[in-house]
Amino acid sequence: MAKRKSALDHLASGREPHIVPMIPPGAPGFREAAGGAMVVSSPAEVDALVRRLRRGEVATLDVLRAALARRHGVAVACPVSTAIFLNMAARAAEERRIMGVPEEDLTPWWRVLKKGGFLNPKFPGGTGAQQALLEAEGVRVSPLRRQPAVFDFAQRAPVDPLEERA
Repeated sequence: MAKRKSALDHLASGREPHIVPMIPPGAPGFREAAGGAMVVSSPAEVDALVRRLRRGEVATLDVLRAALARRHGVAVACPVSTAIFLNMAARAAEERRIMGVPEEDLTPWWRVLKKGGFLNPKFPGGTGAQQALLEAEGVRVSPLRRQPAVFDFAQRAPVDPLEERA
């Protein structure tokens, strides 16, 4: 039986982003693209984009998708693959943490929120781990409709485009 790939293996897979010029009706991103093209990113590209978030900043998955779309000059980034690759980046960061990598060298996955500023229960350690890491950076998390959220996420969003940061 084949060995299961680690999240670090997925990041280092060498997979390249590709453009889908014609999105089939009913596919994720079809309506949002309004006839335009869609980029299917890569785990490494999503990881690199999340690394550009600074301490105390937060961004939603939609902000990441918009940055990917602008970077590739297309209408939209695939919502499904971007979310999957973000989760891979988060799991890889936690694998690195276990290996003893200092926190400042980890991908800050906890700075990425769901739509509306909600925390992501699918991240490593669930919303509890994400909340603890955000609060360690001075980001206040409170319940909204019984789910943990960052109320001031719009004010904490990056001022400059993520794809243009060094």
